[in-house]
Amino acid sequence: MTLLERITVTLLWIVGGITFAVLYAPAIIVILLSFIGIKDRKLDWSDYSLKWYGEVASNSQLIEALTNSLMVGVCAVVIASAISLGLAYYMKTGARRGQSYVEFVIFLPFVLPAIITGISLLIAFRQIGIDRSLITVTAGHVVLILAVIYRMVSIRLDALENSQIEASRDLGANGWETFVYVVFPQLRSALVTSSLLAFALSFDETLVTFFLVGGETTLPMRLWAMMRTGFTPEINALVSVVLCVTFLFATLGAMSLRKSIERKS
Repeated sequence: MTLLERITVTLLWIVGGITFAVLYAPAIIVILLSFIGIKDRKLDWSDYSLKWYGEVASNSQLIEALTNSLMVGVCAVVIASAISLGLAYYMKTGARRGQSYVEFVIFLPFVLPAIITGISLLIAFRQIGIDRSLITVTAGHVVLILAVIYRMVSIRLDALENSQIEASRDLGANGWETFVYVVFPQLRSALVTSSLLAFALSFDETLVTFFLVGGETTLPMRLWAMMRTGFTPEINALVSVVLCVTFLFATLGAMSLRKSIERKS
């Protein structure tokens, strides 16, 4: 390796290190401060404990918001998965009529600014007379995460050979049996990966939720409301929980995707 190459590699390592520090240092600091108490509006480094996590656990409003977020995320993922499976399978085995239009409708809310999507959904629900609630929030999350699940499922379906479907039908299986016993087992890994990533997106979604939520609230919205009154170690503990949950689901999704790619190769 020449001197110029060594300098280039060193500079790349430095730039990479600075980039990772800018991205992850704030999160690490928040997690660290969640273990430290505050005395006279100053950090008390001698007060190192888990009491702020206990405060979060004993806060009924936070637990209710967490439950709502989990419920909305699970429902949104289940509904979006069912819609994605049906549409992707139809595009694979049907006449592919209107495929470009369907995909345009699916992907548009995902690429638009969240504020545009949120306002559009709010206006739509008001026009049809539906009050804001967790149901409207779930519908909004379905609109957002549908593109993620549909894309990964459709890619996996495109890799599936048509001869397998045709062989199943030649052997006497109907469309439902072909889907259950031939197609779905090969979609399981893609579906799990996309569902985990979609759940992480739904769990953290704030802006669309802001326009669609009613009297009840989700965890990101509760966190945002708490931050307006000032930062406390309790908020740091809550943020740490959200970060860890999001990181866990994102990691599981990445691992599942990697195993799926390795099996294909």
